Amino acid sequence: MRLRVEFTTEPFDLEEAPAHALAARAVIEAAELDAVDVGPFGNTAEGGADSVLTAVDALLRKSLQAGATRISLQVNVVGEDAK
Repeated sequence: MRLRVEFTTEPFDLEEAPAHALAARAVIEAAELDAVDVGPFGNTAEGGADSVLTAVDALLRKSLQAGATRISLQVNVVGEDAK
């Protein structure tokens, strides 16, 4: 199964990326995911279910440890893995 995760971390800072946003970005970029798109107001990544779920766990833990007070995320099934 393939999943797409969309997420944001808060609080926002328009002057510079806060530590929690940088932590989330680092997790997603280091994960074995494809179709990664990180931006100032939302982030998406896609991959196999195990990879996405592992990345989401790490993203939540590391973002909260880095000061996030709210993390919004959505996970959607987008298809089956190629065999």
